[in-house]
Amino acid sequence: MSLIEVQHLRKEFPDVTPLKDVNATIERGETISIIGPSGTGKSTLLRCLNRLETPTSGHILIDGVDMCDPATDLPAMRRKIGMVFQNFNLFGHMLVVENVMYGPTKLLGMGKQQAYDEALRLLGQVGLKDKALSFPHELSGGQKQRVAIARALAMHPEVILFDEPTSALDPTMVSEVLSVMKDLAAEGYTMLVVTHEMSFARNVSNRVFFMNEGEIWEAGPPKQIFENPQRPETYRFVFSVRSWEWELAYPDADHHAMVGSLATFCTRQLVGRRLADACQHVIEELATERLPAVARGIGARGTIAKFTLHVPEEGEKAQLEVDCHHLVECGADPRHLAHGYDSISDALIAGYSVLTTPKGDSANDPAIIGYEIG
Repeated sequence: MSLIEVQHLRKEFPDVTPLKDVNATIERGETISIIGPSGTGKSTLLRCLNRLETPTSGHILIDGVDMCDPATDLPAMRRKIGMVFQNFNLFGHMLVVENVMYGPTKLLGMGKQQAYDEALRLLGQVGLKDKALSFPHELSGGQKQRVAIARALAMHPEVILFDEPTSALDPTMVSEVLSVMKDLAAEGYTMLVVTHEMSFARNVSNRVFFMNEGEIWEAGPPKQIFENPQRPETYRFVFSVRSWEWELAYPDADHHAMVGSLATFCTRQLVGRRLADACQHVIEELATERLPAVARGIGARGTIAKFTLHVPEEGEKAQLEVDCHHLVECGADPRHLAHGYDSISDALIAGYSVLTTPKGDSANDPAIIGYEIG
């Protein structure tokens, strides 16, 4: 028998139906990553699994017990299901160690000394034993989420649900939380993870669920989902999350926001430092020197270009397309777009990239410049 069986699960709200007909099985020890566009029911599915939301219809069997049966002892079943939320949900007035102790002492009847010793062990497991006597407000976001994971582990759950556990974190803190989750997967914990971290889904999961329009549209091993998806919707989604887009305005460009957005993208996609630096150098040079110089020369204003950066799952090169149709419409010579107006600009970009012809519909479009960065 599977640890979890979901049968024709449906959840309706007055104005929306986030879950229409969800069917799935999860085996003990599996790590399942749930991916898909926003608003497709991923978080609602997790909240139904532990009955934070009441399903409209269908069945959820955990260890053979139907969570939708009115006769089911929900408090007892919820003790088998750990939950890690986006925003930590720690008790601010309690010490870190007290947060981890709370469930075992209040719900499992564990003695305080035993709960304290167990909490210290779990905090050590997530690398935070030295923060046991701190308060949550003294921790970084990544540390708070690791405490939340330790708190979930303290209940000795049979399955742990992670609802976008890195979405509220600064990019620099994402990797420390993913590292803990990777260790848990290696230890054989059963985990369902709603995530936008595609590298985690690809490299750690046993299977990936792609959700769309309130259903699981495709389920399979990571290699299938990321390299040979069976549905075009899966292909488009997987491709889109590996892309970064930015519209460049002149003269009112917000370069700080652009740099921050690019850095966040590279961190969340686990782009290597060398390639991330190369992408940043090329894009900054184009955005701050080359394209503004063209715009000044012809009097163009407003959105003068659109950057689209594609980063493959494997490999050491990225592809950058720069759509310059507005500049061409304002009178720029397409032959000038691919070359700088001074030797420094040319040298910087040439040192990091090779000019290429964009693929697909834009292959013969002189207003679109293609770069291979690496």
